[in-house]
Amino acid sequence: MSAQPARPTTPLPDFCRLPAVAALFAVGALTVTLMWLAPDNTRDWRGYSVGMLFVTWLSMLIALALCYARPWLQRLGGWMPYAGVWLLIELVVALASALARWMDLALQLNLVHGAPMAFVRDNLLIAALLGAAMLRYFYVLAQWQARLAAVAHAQVDALQARIRPHFLFNSMNTVAALVRVDPAAAERTIEDLCELFRAALGQSGSRDGTLGEELALVERYLAIEQLRLGERLRVRRELDGLPMDYPLPRLLLQPLVENAVRHGIQPRREGGEIVLRGALDGRALLIDISNPLSNAPTTPGHGHGLTNVRQRVAYRYGARAAVDAGPDADRFVVRLRLPLDPPPAESA
Repeated sequence: MSAQPARPTTPLPDFCRLPAVAALFAVGALTVTLMWLAPDNTRDWRGYSVGMLFVTWLSMLIALALCYARPWLQRLGGWMPYAGVWLLIELVVALASALARWMDLALQLNLVHGAPMAFVRDNLLIAALLGAAMLRYFYVLAQWQARLAAVAHAQVDALQARIRPHFLFNSMNTVAALVRVDPAAAERTIEDLCELFRAALGQSGSRDGTLGEELALVERYLAIEQLRLGERLRVRRELDGLPMDYPLPRLLLQPLVENAVRHGIQPRREGGEIVLRGALDGRALLIDISNPLSNAPTTPGHGHGLTNVRQRVAYRYGARAAVDAGPDADRFVVRLRLPLDPPPAESA
């Protein structure tokens, strides 16, 4: 008996959070302001204040209803969650408008003019048009974020696929050369290789690891390359005081260190020193990876790995993060600036 395919779902905005609530209020406030600025409007400040008060109250009611209804709406498939949100907005607007009109009549405030049902009808029509436009924006934004997430995940998978033959060939050659000369070193290399593959290729429900785990992965890689390059590879570490439990996407630093070895150490007959440096700068975590510039004519490098890292950092941490790279004196430096309070990660 074959299993039924899961119904695709479309993620809804989190209406319990401030950005969604602020968006609801901003759209309502902008609508009231435009109506007040209309050519045939008397520009009554009292009416404008009452309209803004009503919109604020209505925005809070809509946000509260959507916040509680979101888990149930999210279970629907395709575009149905957005249709449910639109209908719920219409229901809240209808009830709130009817209540506001009844209170105006009961208290004889004379804040609302016209027939009783006209006020409710007009508000329903305005909410229907604005709600549809806003939900269309949220839908397009959700689709764009989903595609961006898929691209970022595919890049991680591509890195994991690329690490297999690269480490396999280089490390096996190193092991073959050490088996007769230094069996103990060959055994350590195999152990490092196993741990490296386990960390880099292991399946996990989250695409995030920690800074400590990523640095351990870097150390495994450097231990293998140290046996291959010998004294030509020197590493200086200045990483004291860093939060080792900081959430970091897997395979973020290792490709940068691999680039530093391949393009900064390997082409130089005398080798060179790779510097791994970390520091805290206010509410940001700074990580520098630098290597000496090669004396020989450089071949294209650094570009692919840097592009990949930039895209993954932008997706994971947003606009507060940055990846800068370029020559500094006689060295090539890659600097990651990451927020100390990153947004929560999404599960794979």
